[in-house]
Amino acid sequence: MCGIVGIVGNQPVSERLVDALKRLEYRGYDSAGVATIHDGVLERRRAEGKLVNLETKLRGEPLAGKTGIAHTRWATHGAPTENNAHPHFTDGVAVVHNGIIENFSELKDELSAGGASFKTQTDTEVVAQLLAKLIRDGMSQRDAMQAMLRRVTGAYALAVIFQDAPDTIMAARSGPPLAVGFGKGEMFLGSDAIRAVALYQ
Repeated sequence: MCGIVGIVGNQPVSERLVDALKRLEYRGYDSAGVATIHDGVLERRRAEGKLVNLETKLRGEPLAGKTGIAHTRWATHGAPTENNAHPHFTDGVAVVHNGIIENFSELKDELSAGGASFKTQTDTEVVAQLLAKLIRDGMSQRDAMQAMLRRVTGAYALAVIFQDAPDTIMAARSGPPLAVGFGKGEMFLGSDAIRAVALYQ
């Protein structure tokens, strides 16, 4: 089962996100990644294997930014490669996901017919692609999120950030847990309802 964490913070978050992911290692995983927003730009680092590999990458290529999401992936759709690791990016949208989008093939065919170019083998990428399309079609980010949720079926927990909304994480769940926490001038997100309170201590 995948792990999701997120922070809207008042200090750099990339190292804190990785530390939070360590609390979720018991779930098992085969790749990991983190994305942040800094100066209106989404950036990410991803790595196959254990979190130590992601930490090594971040030491060589640090990520700035006070808002971010991170993920440990247990591969279901697509091989356990860096390319298939979350977060997934499409046109200023970053997504992490736990669960299965059951109608992803139908959505992928529809989006591909409309010109979308998929870069991964995952079901999760359809969420990023669909959100990006809805925003290009003129929807606000909130409306696009609601419209996307009306289209996807399955059991899922999702966290989304947008490059031009640096103080916001949007999240939704249908089945898997997703807990929200409040701190001093910060907010937190975690996919383990029991451990969520301890994720950022």
